[in-house]
Amino acid sequence: MNELEQNIQSYFGIIQPQELKMISSLFHPYTIKKGEFYLEEGRRCEQLSFIKSGCLRIYKNTEDKEVTQWIATQGYFVTDLSSLLFGSSARWNIQTLTDVELYTISGSDYKRIGDLIPEWHELEKLFIGKCFTILEDRIFSHLSMTAEERYQYFYDQNKELINQVPLQYIASMLGMTPETFSRIRKKQSL
Repeated sequence: MNELEQNIQSYFGIIQPQELKMISSLFHPYTIKKGEFYLEEGRRCEQLSFIKSGCLRIYKNTEDKEVTQWIATQGYFVTDLSSLLFGSSARWNIQTLTDVELYTISGSDYKRIGDLIPEWHELEKLFIGKCFTILEDRIFSHLSMTAEERYQYFYDQNKELINQVPLQYIASMLGMTPETFSRIRKKQSL
């Protein structure tokens, strides 16, 4: 089982080997250079991608600042789920922070999986449930943890990103100003 198949299995649940091969065959390699956009706000998202390597920033421009919603890294899927599923305009910009290698499935092929695999709709519910659970955990951490605790939790889970991603993006994702982030980072390193 290759990395893509392992992650499909992990995110979507138990799938028969022949069905797993069928799903993974619908994904195609795709490379994006650092600084390029995977998706721009206002456009329709026509794909779902698994990140083989690199990282992307999911963010939105507001009147007075950019707000980083997530930094997607190797082993995660990336898309604007609302746009992909409902055909609405994308709410997010998704831009590469490094060169990125992806396995990408088109929106039309993603929708076709239900015709190819009878239990797909049940598996898709598990995938969306997993996405929702990650979101719930992030919301709870923002509501219940102090800025210092959010920093420490992020650092413990993502040490490698501290040196790969501009710190203002991480600060925004954690719901703090760059100045607060720097102060906490300095205090934690003492």
